[in-house]
Amino acid sequence: MQQRSEPHNSLDDFPTPPWSTRAILSELDKLLLTARFNSCREPCANRGYMVRPLREYFETIEALDIFDYGAGYRQQDYLFGPAPDPVDWTFMNPPFKLAQQFIERAIETSRVGVACIVRSAFTEGVDRFNTLYSKTPPDYVFQHTERVPMVKGRYDPKASTATSYCWLVWLKDGLGDTRLRWIPPCRKRLERAGDAAWGEVGVVAA
Repeated sequence: MQQRSEPHNSLDDFPTPPWSTRAILSELDKLLLTARFNSCREPCANRGYMVRPLREYFETIEALDIFDYGAGYRQQDYLFGPAPDPVDWTFMNPPFKLAQQFIERAIETSRVGVACIVRSAFTEGVDRFNTLYSKTPPDYVFQHTERVPMVKGRYDPKASTATSYCWLVWLKDGLGDTRLRWIPPCRKRLERAGDAAWGEVGVVAA
């Protein structure tokens, strides 16, 4: 049973395990999209657990968050005010209750594509279908075959979870025809020594 419920005004502080970001980057690499990996934005940068793997692929990364987690990223409300300048890609793990708004702004401001990790339950819902999927369907749904443990306030490589996650990917030159792909087991291969230290107090995620 999937259980992850946060108050309406919560920051939804559940950092993305770095290996999951490496997994979607690897899957996009298989689709020959890496030639278009130049600049990207992470608007929910948190403590940097997603930013660091992105640096393994992208030359330029704009990292920001509405809250200052002490990682040195710009503090900014991604959804408020004028739309930011376009980047090639946007990668993010947005607050669940605001995920659709984040996706819509990311599609508007990304030249190549958007990759967003969400609970698999996010693919359900009549309202979400009517306002998002029926109008702007993702080009790919990359379903993790392994569970992706997300722990509130920290990254714990030893954690487990009952919640299923997938990556939704929109491409600017996509066909509007959603394709389902499975991300094969890869956690052991993609975990790196030191991943957990990035979010520790005093460790700046540059």
